[in-house]
This record gives sequence, structure tokens and C-alpha cells, in this order.
Amino acid sequence: MSSQNQNPVITCPDPDVSHLDRHGYLFGYPIAHSMSPLFHQTVYDHLGLRWSQLLLPSTDISQFLRLLRDSRLFGSSVTMPHKLAIIPHLDDLTPEARAVGAVNTVFRRGDQFIGTNTDTVGVAESFIQNVQNPDSVFRGRPGAVIGGGGAARAAVYALVRLMGCSTVYMINRDASEVDAVVSWCKAQGYGGGLVHVSTASQAESLEGPGAIVACVPNFPPVTESEKEARRVTEVFLGKPHKGAILEMCYHPTPWTEIAAISEKAGWQVIIGTEAVIYQGLEANRYWTGKQTSEMPVAKVKEVIAKELSKAKL
Repeated sequence: MSSQNQNPVITCPDPDVSHLDRHGYLFGYPIAHSMSPLFHQTVYDHLGLRWSQLLLPSTDISQFLRLLRDSRLFGSSVTMPHKLAIIPHLDDLTPEARAVGAVNTVFRRGDQFIGTNTDTVGVAESFIQNVQNPDSVFRGRPGAVIGGGGAARAAVYALVRLMGCSTVYMINRDASEVDAVVSWCKAQGYGGGLVHVSTASQAESLEGPGAIVACVPNFPPVTESEKEARRVTEVFLGKPHKGAILEMCYHPTPWTEIAAISEKAGWQVIIGTEAVIYQGLEANRYWTGKQTSEMPVAKVKEVIAKELSKAKL
């Protein structure tokens, strides 16, 4: 392929870390809207640490790998488009990262850099911490995932391995995307209960889910396949059992079409920043060695809610 057809590498100046004892990065592009540094600063201030997470808005993996070698670096968050691309450059992966096939957190283990995936914990804890009675609402019932790709794999892993949903319905406009997720999850040993629900009539005949994870952008359905996927979702939402739905789309606003439809149907809506919070707390377990119970969960939620209120104005 000629260089003319390749996307140009986007780099940025190395962030100033001279004022910090330890530091980490959020590596991705674009990330200007990210609340991650604010979130992590709230944690570090509470723990009395002169630490910060700094934005690294770059597509230059060589720059990131160079910065990783700083002895003061505690680890880093990794977001799109690097969650897969970073894997060959790491020394090892945790079982979660291997199972999902994507890395969102890098931490040190001695001189090694290890990749893990805390999105799985973020999804599961969003339900476990916000649903009043998980046993009656979703455990032992089917789960459902709207969307595809890496986010869907993390959601399936969370539903199956961490939340007790042996069956997971896959809802997507694109059958090939579903096939890819099912094939991957089966190969990793947690995809045996995945069911592609492609029509509303098929959804009518199935037991209602107790937990749904929506991993799609907030756009109204336009094509017939998109409209059918929305009808499938509405059928599940309309069933007698009312569960909880995690709306992973929160930028520029978490008040999405799917959230509104779900709330109207009597479902509990959990906004996607909850997953961001709990995956971030899990990352900080690796970085700080502290348990989640030692971190300022309520303060973090307050800070994030304040930021979200600005988006609602």
C-alpha cells in the first residue's frame, strides 16, 4: 500500500511531568472530551498522591512506547484506536485481556508491561452496584448486547463470566459483525450461549432479558436492518420482566434515544459513565495497589455527574 493511502500519524508534544511524583497517560485519538484525567485526579487527591493521568492525544505508538519507559510512570489507559494495536508491544496479558482480545489498561509488573481489560469489570459493576436486587433482576436470566466489535465482546464476557447470564442475545444490524463476535467468544470459551436475534418475531418467542448492554452510537435507525434491530430491542424492552440497561454511549450526552425508550418501557437506565467509573477504579487497583473500598467512589460519581450536567445544559 502506498503511503498516500495510509492515515497520517498524529503525534503531540510530550506532556510535562516534572511537577509529579508519578504519572500515567490516556493514550488515544481523539480524546479531548475525555473525563478520565479528572476522574483519576479525584482518586489521587483523595489518596494523598502527587500523581496525575495526562492526555496523550496521539496515534504514534512509538511515542507511547518511549514514554512508557519512564521509571516514574505507574501505567496508562489505552483507548481507540489502540486497544488492539498495543497488544504485540506488551510483555504479557491478563486472562481478561486475552479473552476479550483488547487492552484498555497497561500496568507494571517489575520491569514488564502487562495489558489488561477493565471494561469487563466496568460493565459488570455498573449493574451490580446500581441494581437493587441483582438475583431477581438479571442473574440466571438471559442478557443482551446491542452492537458489535470489541465493546460487545467485553459486554458478553461481563454478562457470562461476571453476571451469571448463560444465554446472551446479540442484536445488530450487521449479521457479519455478530458472526465475528460469536466466533471470537466461542473460541475463547464463553460464547456457547450467544444467540443472534435478527427479527422482532424471533424476539417475541424468547424469554425476556434481565440485563442489556447498548454499545451503539446515538443515531436514529435509517436502513431497514437498523430499523429491525431497533424493533428487536423494543420487543425485549416491552416484555413483562423489567430489567436494567447500560447505555454505553454517553458523549456528547448520555440522554440517548435508547435510554429514553428504555425508561418509558419501565426499565432501569444505567448511564455509561458508571462503566467508565468502575473500569477506572479497577485500573487504579493495578496502579496504586489500593482496593476499591479505599477509593472515593461517591466523590468520583459526584464529580462526573457535575461534568454530565454541563452536557445537559
